[in-house]
Amino acid sequence: MPVLDSGRIVAALRGAFAREVGRDALLQLAAERIQAAGVPYTSVYLYMLHGGEALELEAFAGRETEHTRIAVGQGVCGTAVSTGRDQNVPDVRTIENYIACNAWTRSELVVLIRRGTMVLGQIDVDSDEPDPFTPQEEAEVRQVADALGVLL
Repeated sequence: MPVLDSGRIVAALRGAFAREVGRDALLQLAAERIQAAGVPYTSVYLYMLHGGEALELEAFAGRETEHTRIAVGQGVCGTAVSTGRDQNVPDVRTIENYIACNAWTRSELVVLIRRGTMVLGQIDVDSDEPDPFTPQEEAEVRQVADALGVLL
């Protein structure tokens, strides 16, 4: 049984969309609801792609980060966009170009937000736990990302 219940988060996002809350509120709601699932979801960052060259932090829940802009191709987040593939990193200390949001992060899951084949942004989940993101957890985060791809 996964920790994250994407069905509830997607329902909350759809409800907020129906109330016409706006893009920023949808992103913040997604970040807060994912992080509220608890361990292993230590911090959640929603970076959106701007101009095809950089990801910009638009919402987060958990620890603050100084990394508000990440170039495509840099770190785990930028690599996800440049390769067009989600990234599930069990131990961030093994990644050569890792950009640390904080000293306590041990693993990271990055799931792309897409509309069709176009990448809009990503959900970046940091965890203090080593290797916590099972394929089932990744699928739950992907459900939220897919909903955002439609609603944004």
